[in-house]
Amino acid sequence: MIRCVSPIDGSIYAERPVLSAEAAEAAVALANAAQTAWAARPLHERIALVQAGVAHIGAMNDEIVPELAHQMGRPIRYGGEFGGFNERASYMAEIAQDALADIVIEDSDAFRRVIKRVPHGIVLVVAPWNYPYMTAINTVAPALIAGNAVMLKHASQTPLVGERLAQAFHAAGVPEDVFQNVFLDHQTTSDLIAAKFFGFVNFTGSVGGGQAIERAAAGTFTGIGLELGGKDPGYVCDDADLDAAAETLIDGAMFNAGQCCCGIERIYVAEQHFDAFVAKAVAIVSGYKLGNPLDPETTLGPMAHKRFADEVRAQTAEAIADGAKAHIPTFAEDDGGAYLTPQILTNVTHDMRVMREESFGPIVGIMSVKDDAEAIRLMNDSDFGLTASVWTGDAIRAEAIADQIETGTVFMNRADYLDPGLCWTGCKNTGRGGGLSLIGYHNLTRPKSYHLKKA
Repeated sequence: MIRCVSPIDGSIYAERPVLSAEAAEAAVALANAAQTAWAARPLHERIALVQAGVAHIGAMNDEIVPELAHQMGRPIRYGGEFGGFNERASYMAEIAQDALADIVIEDSDAFRRVIKRVPHGIVLVVAPWNYPYMTAINTVAPALIAGNAVMLKHASQTPLVGERLAQAFHAAGVPEDVFQNVFLDHQTTSDLIAAKFFGFVNFTGSVGGGQAIERAAAGTFTGIGLELGGKDPGYVCDDADLDAAAETLIDGAMFNAGQCCCGIERIYVAEQHFDAFVAKAVAIVSGYKLGNPLDPETTLGPMAHKRFADEVRAQTAEAIADGAKAHIPTFAEDDGGAYLTPQILTNVTHDMRVMREESFGPIVGIMSVKDDAEAIRLMNDSDFGLTASVWTGDAIRAEAIADQIETGTVFMNRADYLDPGLCWTGCKNTGRGGGLSLIGYHNLTRPKSYHLKKA
């Protein structure tokens, strides 16, 4: 059984039986049989059906928002994920015609030479719980539009999300065998990958999970896309707007209880602004209301599971023992379980786990730096590389700094956002591959060349 333990009160909110190995292989066979006819449908029909499925999710939003609070703890006041979900799917629908267009090299009386983009076949999407709709749609929408069949394996913390997506797309007219929500255990998932049942696997989750996917795919030549976490830095330059920087970076560190793939986990501030920035950050966090996510007044809900909160507490305690200063007194609502006090730490160093390992919680370490060179060195002193946020009034300076940061995306004067027009990618232990944008379509298809001699 897959069980979702609600972070609200520790009760079992939902449970579903996993498929047996035989049932899982039967589901793959159905997807494989349905995919050819799906890919043969005109592109505009596939686009329209996916857009209709997205609209069905929007119509369910009033039911989805409290479900998300029960499953992973996000406060209902934030209204769910449909805005970003719709933005990403709509953009990928908009660019599909051009992104999947044939590349004609020659079409003369003598030769037709063309490169076409063809679907992989079946795409397996292994989605995480922290942004369960938005992360899933990153791959589900373009994979379906490109002519693939999709099998979605959602996280055990958010089992109702996959069911909602299947309900929506099937109601819109996407064939049931073309888009399937499946409940699989880790071993069955690995076995299916190792048996070469999938043309592409997209995984968002932990480094260990990504390594397991790679091991399962070893020797199969299956395409894989991996987004495996981050330790994303923000840099506040000497000419930054401090109010805007503090508001955005602290929100980027704390929103969703810090459980964001591209959340801010380290902040470096020009030394002349350090004290002022820390004071602004402390004031912001001190104003949060920790509590039940079903309460509209709650601004910070519980972490998705007690074990996640325990890891943040452990990193915090170790840092304080090694000399770090904690600025936020324990909130009354902190129960020692999933409800966790948000924290700002100073006097931190890169010898501390809290500045090196992914925290994935409402905590951020802040350090002062003397110049751009020191900030770049510290930002790059990480095993991860998903995003970085640079705060300055000088776009030329920002781009020069960005050129030297080892990361997948660099923001200027914003953070914690996914632009569907740009490739969502990472480096180092953050993983490999790229989603969304034109490049997302290229990863979800393969090139096929035609060299046709007419005479």
